[in-house]
Amino acid sequence: MPQTSTGHVMLAIDQGTTNSKAVLISADGRLISGGSAPLGVSTPRPGWVEQDAERIWTSVLEAMVSCLEGAPDAEIVGIALSTQRESVVGWRASTGAPIGPVIGWQDRRTTTWCNDSFNDHDRRLIHDRSGLRVDPMFSAPKMRWILDHLPAGVSIDAVRLGTVDSWLIWRLTDGAEYLCEAGNASRTLLYDIARLGWSKDVVDLFGVPTTALPTAVASDLGFGITSGVPLVPDGTPILAVLADSHAALFGQGCTQVGQAKATYGTGSSVMAPVADLSTSEERVPTTLAWVIDNSATYALEGNILFSGAALAWAADVLADGRVGDVIALAENVDDSGGVTLVPAFSGLGAPHWDRSAHALISGMSSGTTRAHIARAAVDSISHQICDIVDVIEERSGSLQLFRADGGATASALVVQTQADLLGREVEVSEVAEVSALGAAKLAWQTLGHGSAWPNSSSGGIYRPLLDPNERRRRREHWAGEIKRTRFLPGSQGSLDG
Repeated sequence: MPQTSTGHVMLAIDQGTTNSKAVLISADGRLISGGSAPLGVSTPRPGWVEQDAERIWTSVLEAMVSCLEGAPDAEIVGIALSTQRESVVGWRASTGAPIGPVIGWQDRRTTTWCNDSFNDHDRRLIHDRSGLRVDPMFSAPKMRWILDHLPAGVSIDAVRLGTVDSWLIWRLTDGAEYLCEAGNASRTLLYDIARLGWSKDVVDLFGVPTTALPTAVASDLGFGITSGVPLVPDGTPILAVLADSHAALFGQGCTQVGQAKATYGTGSSVMAPVADLSTSEERVPTTLAWVIDNSATYALEGNILFSGAALAWAADVLADGRVGDVIALAENVDDSGGVTLVPAFSGLGAPHWDRSAHALISGMSSGTTRAHIARAAVDSISHQICDIVDVIEERSGSLQLFRADGGATASALVVQTQADLLGREVEVSEVAEVSALGAAKLAWQTLGHGSAWPNSSSGGIYRPLLDPNERRRRREHWAGEIKRTRFLPGSQGSLDG
């Protein structure tokens, strides 16, 4: 075990949808230095969401360089990774060169394929093995699409497929390791969350050859050593990997039943540990949070496709793309003035699961202002999270602790609205890099440190101020507007969803 000192740090990388971050974290949980780099997202066709695999890698390098320049005397004892999930990278096994764009987690090009390719028995098998329902958000349909659209001259045997953690591990180790962390693997649809390995039955259903899949391993097993990474000594161990939402759950200290966290990013993830593995709940699926010390922790998780992205949409419409100005607009009014925005721009995720639903804005009048529309965008985030919490509490009982992290929690209005519509206290993380913190905490634990870190949720406690009857009225109205999005022209929704 390495001996720690003030100079010994863990380099934690948090690779997200719109940026990559790197932070140095000491053995007692202090943030020493940080850096970030932006990352673009393209939408070449309606419903398509893509990123550049090489840009993901270079953004990680840029963030690392910025971070390490801020602490030139730091001695890196290891690397921890937190990564966006479900997005799929395809690359050549021989050279590591990407064979096309990354297909992003929000992408829905495979919606028709998902609807038409499986019978009820197949869908039940997939759900029983993975805990998930067939949906374009998850990785396997994207993998199948890549294999069906290989460039001329590229054979399936020459292809490697992986989630973003696999891609970064490959690059950090200069191609020496082809691995995937278990929690990330559980988001592909191909992983058996009870047996903790790829499900041959499901892999065969999707027609993804096992040669094109990385080896899936525990979150703390170790993921090789670095080679040829700027400013990082060769041989630095990659000690721990977690999916970003899972890392936030771990970093928030929400590891017990009755605790939950919501991460406010481009989309949102609401996760709550559960006492046992059950795949009976389909509205908010069971996911594998992590495997540590050969022990699996499971959680219910609901994913929202447009939360921060709803604010970004409103910013484009109302404020020349400035999200901060949208929130400032929303603060100018007490409520939305009857305006409702349901940001189903890529359909609806959990708990409704209708990718054909259409976005809707309703309730406008001659008195509606830009501020009311901005407030409706803020409200839409909280309502979507409440929808998931309702199902989690049906399944596992009342939540005793609810914590929040992510960029939007910097806004007091966003968090207060969440507390009002939930009707419960919301504790906010004071650490913006909570996913990186969670990955670093696990990495330090593999070296015998980090178990006694203070939790990161000391950024404030927000208590509900809204009258319960008014809360009930708003929630009932939202439910009605959700139904409307599923019966607009071109949608194929049903009330049974």
